[in-house]
Amino acid sequence: MGEAHILTRESGKLSLRDLSCRHGLNDRRSRRHDVRLDLRSAAPRFEWHGWTLIDKAYFTMASSMTGFARSQALAAPFLLVWEVRSVNHRFLDTTVRLPAELRSLETGCRAQVSTALARGKVDCTLTVSRDRDHHGGVELRDNAVEDLLSLQKRVREMAPEASSLSVGEVLRWPGVVQEATYESSTMEPAVAAALHDALKSLVEARKREGKRLAAAVLERCLGMKNIIAEMQPRIGQAEQRYRSKLVQRLERLAVDADPQRLEQELAQLAQRLDISEEIDRLASHIEEVEAVLSRDEPMGRRLDFLVQELNREANTLASKSQDTDLTRGAVELKVLVEQVREQVQNLE
Repeated sequence: MGEAHILTRESGKLSLRDLSCRHGLNDRRSRRHDVRLDLRSAAPRFEWHGWTLIDKAYFTMASSMTGFARSQALAAPFLLVWEVRSVNHRFLDTTVRLPAELRSLETGCRAQVSTALARGKVDCTLTVSRDRDHHGGVELRDNAVEDLLSLQKRVREMAPEASSLSVGEVLRWPGVVQEATYESSTMEPAVAAALHDALKSLVEARKREGKRLAAAVLERCLGMKNIIAEMQPRIGQAEQRYRSKLVQRLERLAVDADPQRLEQELAQLAQRLDISEEIDRLASHIEEVEAVLSRDEPMGRRLDFLVQELNREANTLASKSQDTDLTRGAVELKVLVEQVREQVQNLE
């Protein structure tokens, strides 16, 4: 197989191996897709026998998994319309619906989707119809008309009272008018171009939704930080109050306890009820969530893991808190963590 090239702004050339490395494709997969893409124009040029890749520059920091996009292309006399929908899913699950004549292009469609999206259940539907503004593509079969008129003449000889065929009846007769047909090889460039545009629009729609989701998550992170800031100075005060209550109970019971042993028991109890570590881990996880949201990569799974850790720490904090204010703060933290979880489930 010869070299496939990708044209850069400086008209430099990359080998197929270089191209496959840039886009994470192995050699076997790259051999199936001979790609030539002109980056000097907004739309891909289809001078090749394969599928163009979505430019990774379309990605942004946060992207939702839900979105819809529609694009169309004219392959005279046919109009191609792609509709692409995506919803939440743990992995990338792609469904491609094509007319029977274009089923051979399904592999290329799936490959193009996988270069643009990392997660989500994606439904791609292609509809092919005749373009109303294009009057070509219809051919009158002269032989069929002559045969039909010859049959009419014979019928008239046998049944003189029979009425003649009208022009409309002749045109509606099967086989008289032949409409244009298409093949996958001739339609492939237009199919690929329209899918490229649809996926680009879908990625942009998912990015816009992702920005809103990221803003909502960051808002909850700020709320959790404020709660933690309010809880930190109360930790020592709560421990001291709990210690005083225990000493008062022992005094009411008139228990003659060894002061040193009592001090040891109180220290161990205070250690079991100490929530400083949970507070520190919560703060660390919140910072990690903010850091992940600033990265230019799929982040949904990692954020889902961090939310699980946040929820675990909030539950531990709530179970260990013996102070009313600290318990109330732990409950508020759990509410915010749950809100973050709901938003994160929509992120790619």
